[in-house]
This record gives sequence, structure tokens and C-alpha cells, in this order.
Amino acid sequence: MGSLVLVGTPIGNLGDLSPRAVEALKAADAIACEDTRRTGRLLQHAGVESPRLLVVNDQNEVDAAEGLVRLLDAGHDVALVTDAGMPGISDPGERVVAAVLAAGHDVTVVPGPTAVSSALVASGLPTARYVFEGFLPRKGTARTERLLELATEQRTVVMYEAPHRAERTLNDLSNIFGPERRVAVGRELTKLHEQVWRGTLADAVEWASATIKGELVFVIAGARAADPATDDEVMTELRTAIAGGESKRDAVAAVAGRLGVGKNRAYDLVNRLD
Repeated sequence: MGSLVLVGTPIGNLGDLSPRAVEALKAADAIACEDTRRTGRLLQHAGVESPRLLVVNDQNEVDAAEGLVRLLDAGHDVALVTDAGMPGISDPGERVVAAVLAAGHDVTVVPGPTAVSSALVASGLPTARYVFEGFLPRKGTARTERLLELATEQRTVVMYEAPHRAERTLNDLSNIFGPERRVAVGRELTKLHEQVWRGTLADAVEWASATIKGELVFVIAGARAADPATDDEVMTELRTAIAGGESKRDAVAAVAGRLGVGKNRAYDLVNRLD
């Protein structure tokens, strides 16, 4: 019976590839990866003679998992890597692991760098308890509801974002979490131009208005525990938001998140306004 090994790969600096990772890649009969060219360069850097490379990405992971199980059934050992970091952490791998375990094969892990932990420990924010959200939904109700849910989360929140969406996401976070919430933004982690920017969400919006290159990690301070807002306080915030040009819908979303009140309650109160 073959086994699957998940191998963590560098998130930027090739020097972070561990000796144990190199040995696991050398020992594999096949390597499953997102991009054969990128993994091929990594193998060349590590001095690993390229075995059979199989593509496993977001689009084909379910079908590819079936093929990997057949290889394991035939007694072959397979290594799974992604373009950077740990397989299964906002990258393909989760469904492969589930299929392999369901088929009765062993799964082991060779740990490696992850942007989540790197950004978190460098943020200066509490690290004892945190939640990792991956990427936010791109748009619509799903995005608004996720932001409202996270606005009252008292643990540190970590999420990923692409550079071309950074300014919009930081604007949304500032509107719903509140502009004074603390945030750290990790950029180009472990690479030559690594940066960890720290400040408030309001300041982060201004910072992000400049051109940003590289994948980003947002580390956001958790919400403070607070006494429930009164109806009068909620209505005052709603009036202020609407007077500032926000629609009733946007005002409800922002105020509900900022004050930690239910959206249904905020909708009921906004309809009482004169």
C-alpha cells in the first residue's frame, strides 16, 4: 500500500525548503503539484531528479484525487506540494487527503512555511487565539455576511488577499469593523522586499491606495467585548451613516458590524427612523 506525504514548500525564500522535505521529494514515486513548471524549478534547485509530475489544482482536484488513490493502491508513494506553503491551506489538498484516507491509505506531513503563521507572529497582535479565514467571498450577500460575522469575533483574524483587491477589502473592513481597528499587513513574506505594515484600518486604506505587489496577509485585531448597544445608540449611528451618504442597506451592514448587533435588529431600527 502506498502512502501520501504532504510536503510544505517555501512561500518565497527557497532557503526555507527543509532537508526532510528534500528527502521526501526524492523518495516519492510521483509528485502531485499545482504547476509542473514551478515545481520543476523547485526540484532542480533542490537537486531532486524529477519523477512523474501530476497536476492537482483547484479545477481538477476531485478527479485528480481518484487518480492518486489508484497510484497508492498500486503501491506507489506520492508527495503532494502546492506552489507555496502547506497543501490544503487555501490551496489544493483538502479533498485529496479526504479521498486518500477514505481509501485506507496513510497520510503524513512534512511541515513547512505558511504565510498564516509568519504574518501572525510578526503582526504584534495577540497570537494565543486566532481564526484563519482564507480568502473572503468576492462579492454579494456572502461577502457582507462573512464580514458582519467577523466584525464581532474577539480572536485575532487572519485572511489572505490578492494585491488588486486589497484597497477594496480594506475599505470594507474599515466600514464594518470600524476605522480604528488595528491591522497588520504582511507583503512579500520571506522575500527580498518583505514588509509588515502596522496601523489602523483607516490608515491601511490610504496605504493600499498606492500600487501593491505580491500576495497579502491581513492580521486584524479581535473585537473588544462590549456592553450591548441600546436602540437609541444604534439609531444614532444609523442616522449618522445615512446622513453621510450611505444607503439604508449599507448603513445597516456597517453599523451592525461596528456595534455588534444583529442585522435584523438594525433593519428594524432603520425603518423607525424619521
